[in-house]
Amino acid sequence: MDIREKKTKRSISNAFLEIRSQKPLERITVKELCEAAEISKATFYLHYHDVFELSDTLQQNTIRDIMDHVTNPADMIFDPCKSSKEMIDGFYSNRAIINILFSGSQFSRLPEEIEKQIKEVLFASFPELKNNAYANIRITYQLMGAFYAFYKYENEFGFDEVYGSVERITRLFEGDSGKVEM
Repeated sequence: MDIREKKTKRSISNAFLEIRSQKPLERITVKELCEAAEISKATFYLHYHDVFELSDTLQQNTIRDIMDHVTNPADMIFDPCKSSKEMIDGFYSNRAIINILFSGSQFSRLPEEIEKQIKEVLFASFPELKNNAYANIRITYQLMGAFYAFYKYENEFGFDEVYGSVERITRLFEGDSGKVEM
């Protein structure tokens, strides 16, 4: 990708994030986005099919960044305190963009997509867990709990308090990995 293309994509992304912070995804038009990015519609369509594809691309980049904090998806089963901390670190380091990209109708997409990716990696290594109810429910419970606790309480109590509380709750899982029959 040449420098002009990078600048154009950055301009489109920045304009999108500015508009998206003010209104729902469904109400953003290509016309207003192009005006804010100071590009033509033809230029926009060279890069994206529509604003939903642009949003999806930015969401996937954010999810990838959050997932980079997770050193080993198997820790969701075998070291839940470590994996909870890594997930909360990922949420915390991306909180500003999460609040923009995953607001409104997009709110549940973030934890659902992360859960899907964690399970894909985990089940590739441990295929016997794919149909294990306990393993599936535990991952969902832990991930959704950490996400919603972070999202709801990070501003009110701060990172350390949220993480400490999630860690105390997650410690209930410690020593419980024997229930995951492999």
